[in-house]
Amino acid sequence: MSNQGSRITLIYDGETFRVSEGRTVLVALEEAGLSFIRGVGCRGGVCGACGILYRLRGEPELHSALMCQEMVKDGMEIMPLPYFPQKKMGHEVVPGENESPAYLVVNLYPEVNHCIMCGECTRLCPMGIDVMGYVGMIKRGDLHGAGRESFVCVQCQVCALRCPSRISQPNVALAARRLHGRWEVPRADHLSRAIERLERPELNRVFRRLQHMDPADLQMLYQRREREPDDAPPGTWLPEDRSLLI
Repeated sequence: MSNQGSRITLIYDGETFRVSEGRTVLVALEEAGLSFIRGVGCRGGVCGACGILYRLRGEPELHSALMCQEMVKDGMEIMPLPYFPQKKMGHEVVPGENESPAYLVVNLYPEVNHCIMCGECTRLCPMGIDVMGYVGMIKRGDLHGAGRESFVCVQCQVCALRCPSRISQPNVALAARRLHGRWEVPRADHLSRAIERLERPELNRVFRRLQHMDPADLQMLYQRREREPDDAPPGTWLPEDRSLLI
C-alpha cells in the first residue's frame, strides 16, 4: 500500500517541515512551499546539482543523496550542498615533452598521492562509485580503469567535501578521462571519416543553403525529416531523400 498521504517530519537547512511520505525529498519540499532557484537541475539524477547530506534522528551515520532521487524518511535532518569549492586545474590535452597522460594527471593533482584510503568518498557517493578505487588507479597510471569507474560521476561534490586529504576527486577523474580519451584510446575509423567529410567543400555548400533558407521553410524541413527506425542495424540506415547528404 502506498504511504502517500501520511505526514512525516524532516528538517531542511535548519527549518522543520511536515511533508508527505512517498515523495522524493525535492518534490516533498516543493509541495511544502520551497521554491528552488539554485541547487536543482535536471531532476533526473544526472546533473548532480541537488546533492545533500543528511542524518536520521538519533543515528550517528551521515548519509548523502540527490534530492531528486532520495525518498523522504521521517526524522531526516538535511544539509543542502548547492556549491562546494573544488580544486580545478586548467590544462591542455597535449602533454609536455616526456610527459605521459598518466603523469600529467598526477602532476596536476599531486594530492592524490596523499590518499589515506579511509573510504569515506566511496561510502558517501550517491552514485555507488568506488571513488577511492579510481583514485588508486590514477596513482598507478591506469587511466582506462579510472575513466571506466568514474564514468557515471554526476559531479555532486560529496566525495570532495568529506576527503581528509583534500582531493577534488570529480575534477581529477575528469582530467583522467579527457587525457585517456585523447591519447590512449584508438581513434575510431568512422570518426576519422566523419572529420574528413567535415572538411569537404560540398558540406559547406549544404550548410550555406540551410543558413539562407527562410526560417519557416527550415522549420518545416526539420519537422518533416525522416527518422531512423529504432530497430535499424547501426550504420545501415539512409533516408530516401538524400539531397542534403554528401
